[in-house]
Amino acid sequence: MTTAPTASRELHLNAFLMNTGHHEASWRLPESDPYASVDLAHYVNLARIAERGTFDSLFLADGPVLFNSVGQRPSGTLEPITLLTALAVATQHIGLIATASTSYNSPYNLSRRFASLDHLSGGRAGWNIVTTAGAEAARNFGLDDEPAHATRYERATEFLDVALKLWDSWEDDLVVGDKATGVWGDEQKLHPPRHKGTYFSVEGALNVPRTPQGYPLLVQAGSSEDGKRFAARYAEAVFTAQQTLKDAQDFYADLKSRTGAAGRDPDHIKILPGIVPVIGSTEAEAREHERVLEDHIVYEHGLYRLEHLLNLEPGTLELDALLPADLPPESAIEGAKSRYTLVVELARRERLTARELIGRLGGGRGHLTFAGTPEQVADAIEDWFRLGAADGFNIMPAVLPSGLELFVDQVVPILRTRGLLRTEYGPRQTLRERYGLPRPANQYAVPALASH
Repeated sequence: MTTAPTASRELHLNAFLMNTGHHEASWRLPESDPYASVDLAHYVNLARIAERGTFDSLFLADGPVLFNSVGQRPSGTLEPITLLTALAVATQHIGLIATASTSYNSPYNLSRRFASLDHLSGGRAGWNIVTTAGAEAARNFGLDDEPAHATRYERATEFLDVALKLWDSWEDDLVVGDKATGVWGDEQKLHPPRHKGTYFSVEGALNVPRTPQGYPLLVQAGSSEDGKRFAARYAEAVFTAQQTLKDAQDFYADLKSRTGAAGRDPDHIKILPGIVPVIGSTEAEAREHERVLEDHIVYEHGLYRLEHLLNLEPGTLELDALLPADLPPESAIEGAKSRYTLVVELARRERLTARELIGRLGGGRGHLTFAGTPEQVADAIEDWFRLGAADGFNIMPAVLPSGLELFVDQVVPILRTRGLLRTEYGPRQTLRERYGLPRPANQYAVPALASH
């Protein structure tokens, strides 16, 4: 443990919620509900646990494709914006972040859904912006294969530019509501985008007023070169995956530098690596919890997924052999480039067999898995936070709800005692205020002249 952080810096925590937990075998434990992924009460319980821990936000992953073999683990997820709207009613403070793809949505409809969530939640909405890799998703939308990586990010850039125009198409004070004169709104303060670009043509203004936050918190999760360029220009929070402190420090420094070079305040982008905490009263007990989960992995399923991630033909890998020496470079991968590189480097660095690698990926799919006591988990979080590797963490419990309860009841009090985490939410705030971010100015509004 190192020296105390500066008083102006606060640890940010996001709860990444995934049905029965992030470990692929979590659903097989006696405590787990195989039907949790479509149970509103399950998610309400998780949201309230995270809110009890004064987390900044919670986050739901999503994609327009069936992620897993239905024979392997719970598959199928509720549409996240719909679910978060229900959770907005069941909570008071915690931010609500949904994943939505720029590859398989239109800017008008998606901007409207997020604006609606921001209004209904009192300014707690966030958008995890993804470009969606994989031929399986492409074929659900009439395409033969996924668009090229660079093309997906070009589309994402234009998509977000259009979304920002739509969210700004109403000035904040457009609504007059003057019953005496019969004027409800000032039409001079309505700004239809009239956008015609490479991928989108959007004429009219949004049919939802400007939201409490101006627009939702913008989150991004890609760590490829294209992803980092996009994040430096737009992202206000970044979910990332690193296995070592050094890799996390390098990513943190690089992205903060890129953000400054893009003309933005580097403090206005919060970097949150993922961590899968496996907690025990002793280190040995935590290791035993980890072993029980690994014993429930069906390695044949894991081998298929690993071959898919590495762009290999089925049957290429052997469970008890090292990865082939002639794997393709990242430049040849059109899918999740940064995750591909992370997994290959992990296997090479630690000389892991395919079986060992599947075990390591079973909990967090490349995110850092940390087994230990509450104090050890708090120490790891504190060190990464202090040593220039993170502004906070994406907490990914291996098993839900028990893993989140253990973290909130046993790790959060330690973080609070060390002055790293709030003890209560305090006055009602928007999500971007909780992340220490300003409310964005409307790009169309004319600044008021300073009085003399």
